[in-house]
Parts: sequence; structure tokens; C-alpha cells
Amino acid sequence: MTNLQPPLMGAMMDQPLLISSIIRFAARHYGGSEIVSRRVEGDMHRYTVRDCEARARRLANVLRAQQVAPGERVGTLAWNGYRHMELYYAVSGSGAVLHTINPRLHPDQIAYIVNHAEDQLLFFDLTFLPLVEAIAPRCPTVKAFVLMSDRAHMPAASNSANLLCYEDLIDAASTDYAWPEFDEHAAASLCYTSGTTGNPKGALYSHRSTVLHAYASAMPNALNVGAADVVLPVVPMFHVNAWGLPYSVLLAGAKLVLPGAALDGKSLYELFEAEGVTFSAGVPTVWLGLVNYVLQNGLAFSTFRRTVIGGAACPPALMDTLIDRLGVKVIHAWGMTEMSPLGTTGGLLAKHRDLPVESQRAILRKQGHAIFGVDMKIVDDGGCELPWDGRTFGHLLVRGPWIVSRYFGGNSGDEGGDVLQDGWFPTGDVATIDADGFMQITDRSKDVIKSGGEWIGSIDIENIAMAHPAVLQAACIGVHHPKWDERPVLVVVRRPGASLTREEMLRFFDGRIAKFWMPDDVVFVDALPTGATGKIQKNRLREQFRDYRLPG
Repeated sequence: MTNLQPPLMGAMMDQPLLISSIIRFAARHYGGSEIVSRRVEGDMHRYTVRDCEARARRLANVLRAQQVAPGERVGTLAWNGYRHMELYYAVSGSGAVLHTINPRLHPDQIAYIVNHAEDQLLFFDLTFLPLVEAIAPRCPTVKAFVLMSDRAHMPAASNSANLLCYEDLIDAASTDYAWPEFDEHAAASLCYTSGTTGNPKGALYSHRSTVLHAYASAMPNALNVGAADVVLPVVPMFHVNAWGLPYSVLLAGAKLVLPGAALDGKSLYELFEAEGVTFSAGVPTVWLGLVNYVLQNGLAFSTFRRTVIGGAACPPALMDTLIDRLGVKVIHAWGMTEMSPLGTTGGLLAKHRDLPVESQRAILRKQGHAIFGVDMKIVDDGGCELPWDGRTFGHLLVRGPWIVSRYFGGNSGDEGGDVLQDGWFPTGDVATIDADGFMQITDRSKDVIKSGGEWIGSIDIENIAMAHPAVLQAACIGVHHPKWDERPVLVVVRRPGASLTREEMLRFFDGRIAKFWMPDDVVFVDALPTGATGKIQKNRLREQFRDYRLPG
């Protein structure tokens, strides 16, 4: 038997990867970089990263005075703004756990996750005062509610007991605070899934996982964030920590622009132009609104050159418009709450440089290539790994240092326990992977249409429909069929003023898909149901069309 010698250990400093190290670095080396915010009060606020770090230290002293212990959760109901940024660093940096709450969830769900997380304090923007007053009596663990405002905007009276003023607390606190050091595996922040089926589930991120995610997402093959950028995250800070941008932007030394609650096309465009935004991030529904405003008013972007689109598949027509008409590079990305969230980003390899434009565009329409730190595979129903040939569909599994191993709380079932399959996290997505490692989502496992034993990818059908000039939105669902089990039905929202018939829509698919993928019917509606993160809720559509009878 060979006796293995112990490895020679490196002689490097051992410093924990902590969220506080990001803002300490940024304040010291990029201290003059700006953070500009549109406040819910209606005005603009601007200060530097150095100012942000100083106020975060004050806020850490506030948390200490409120007796928030390490590991305890602090909730937020807030838009993208400078005060929310201060909370990002003060809460996690002090050893407590930042719990960002999606205010678009139903109040019952919000009360559920506040109680499930056992939040000790709840910080909120003025917009959400009525919501907080409604849920406050149902949240017994919350010791105080902090309105993120100055004294002038505090309500004369409130139903919420122990309502505190954010700026009063900051003004009374000292900046004399040293960021503590502790185990990098300690919990840093908590994000809950949107809960489209069952109760929301919590993903508990560590300091180590968050810093590694920030490193990786700023890399050139990912979001490519640098000190020369001006970054405006439209994706909310209450949705998977704004895809990690509050960390990666400060890490990179870029200027940060925060839009507050004004997310309409006009407000966003004016802010892009006023602040010289070069890079942004958001879900497709946001870009549809912004692009429509720009085109309808004959406008153009003077500095905006790159955007990352995720949360749902980017319609090819939207990607083409951004690239060809507006000169904006589109980075197609994929991830999920359980992945912190970034898993893949779209981009071309050197070998693709001389391909025809349409061939390049077909690659960019995929969800992209894994970034370092993420591994993935596709498997069949029995768990056997499937080939990377770009054609074979399979269940997508992932693993990596910023991917959950279990949900927060409890020991089994939906509220906790190991959720992995042989060390891999099951994403619930159905995908293909090609020989170059580019992954393409074809459906959610629960949304895939099974017709006569064959899988039909609803996303491909929706993307083709969205390319029709009369279509504003489209969703494809499976409905019961007595012979084939399920058949696809396309649900369409027409563009305002546009005319489109069932027959015209179906003819648009000729030659674009296999014949057995052709929708059996087209139904026109005024709007599609969307969830708290802007995604179309197909479960509600399936319920709506549960008893739908196909023609013939």
C-alpha cells in the first residue's frame, strides 16, 4: 500500500470572503464612484460609495442598538434605492441576515414569509406603508417597523405599533463601527421563491457564496461589469438581490443608478439618458415597455450599449430590435433564486465570428454557456445523463458553490431538508445542451406539453408567435385531448390597434415547426396573467382553460 504524503500547504493569507469586504474595498479604492437614486419621495439623490459605506456603518450601529443578534433576519420591503443599498451591507456585514421581500406577492404570502423567516425588524419604503399596516398585526416576531424616509415624510398617525424613522436612526448613530470578521460560510441573505405552487421557499445564501457569485458575474464571459460602466439594474433588489448587481457593481467600481419605483418606459429612458447608463438588466416585460416607448417616440440611446435579459426567455423579435434598431448588445441569461441566481450567459465563441448573422443570432437566443462555478447536465426521467447534441431534451440539473443544497427552515418536505439528487440540484427546467456547451431552455418540467408520447416545447412556439408584428404577448399551454393526451393551444394578446385572426396566426407557423407541434387552436385575450416577478403564470392559464374543448 502506498502511503500518501499530506499535501504541501500554500503560504497565503487566510482572509474570509465577507460581504463587508466588498464595500470596504469599494470605499477605499473606488470611493468617489457615484450612487444615484430616484427616491420614492419624487426627487433625485446622489452620493458616493464612500458616503454609502459610512452610512452603512451607522446603520450597523442602529441594528446593534435594536439588539439584532448575528444570524437573526432583518426584512426589507423596498425599491432599488440608496437606503436599500445601505441595508444590503449593514445587515449582512454586521452578521445578521438580510431578507429581501417581494412586495408584489399576495399579502398572505408576505405575512407567511415574514413569520417563516422570523424577521426581527422590517424596513420599508413609503410606498408600502398600507401593506405594512395590513400585515403588521400578523407578524409577531417583528419588534419594530422602520419607514425608510426622513421625519418630514413620516405619517401623522399609523396603525403600526413601534414605527421608527430611518433617517432619525441614522442621524443618531455613530460611524464608529468596525466590520466584524467571522466564518465566510455564515448566512448572509435570504430570498424566497415566488411560490407559484405551494408556499414560497427560502434560499439562504452565505457570505462565501455571495462573494464568489459577485466575482463570477462581473467576469467578461458573464456580465462584463467594469469601472468605466454606468449600471442601472431594472431588476428589483427584492428579486434575487437584483441578480447580484448591488455586489458586483461595487466590486468593479462602476457608477450605480437606481430607478426607484418609476419603471415605465418614459421614466427609464429619461434616467438612462440623464445619467449616461451603459449597462442594464431586467426581465423581458420591462424591455418591451422601454423599447416600445423609444420606437414610438422616434428616440435613440446615446450611451446604452449592453443589457442582460433573464427571468424568462427573451423573445427573438425583442432581441433583434434591441440589436439591429437600437444598437444594444443583448446578453441572454438564465438562473433562478436557488442559484443566487446566475447560471448561464449568452455570447459567441471565436469560432462563431465569421458565421452569418442569422446563425449567430440563433446561438444568442439560447440561454447560453455556464459561467465558472456552475456545472450542469441533462437527464432522462430515470436520471440517466443525456448527450450534448443540441437536440435531445432532458431535465436540467446544476451544482456549484452558490447553488442551494436545501431550503431554509424545517427538516423535511417543502420547508427544508436536502433537495439534491445525487449531489445535483433539479432546476425543474427541460433543456438541450449542444456540443459547445450552450444550453437552451425548452420548457419548465411542469409546462412541457406531452402529445402522443412526444414532448412539445412551448417556448419555441411562443417565440415564433412573438415574431408576428401583430402579437404583443403569447403563451402556449397544453389542453386535454382524448387521443393524444395533450395538444398545444396558443393564447395571444394582440398589439393595440392590430388585427389578427386565428387562421393568420396559424399560417405564420408554416415551415417553422414540425407539423405535430402546430397549435390546435389560437385564443385571443386582453392580457396574460403575470406573477410577482413579471413572469407569465401558465398554471393560471391552465386552470382557466381546464375545460376548454378543442375545435372538432
